[in-house]
Amino acid sequence: MSNIRYSRHARLRMVERGISHQEVKNAINKGAKRLQGSKIVSTYAYFEVVYKCTRKPETRYT
Repeated sequence: MSNIRYSRHARLRMVERGISHQEVKNAINKGAKRLQGSKIVSTYAYFEVVYKCTRKPETRYT
């Protein structure tokens, strides 16, 4: 995960709720995930992050 693009709505909610960029990254990386339509909902600590992947993850061969 290298780039996160925040919508205006998401940035406003982050400010209102005191959620940092690092907490969003932690939620995406460590949170419990479920699908909601074409989006992913990640539950972490006391909040949920709703996101979608716009790029396929890199496939690594070993």
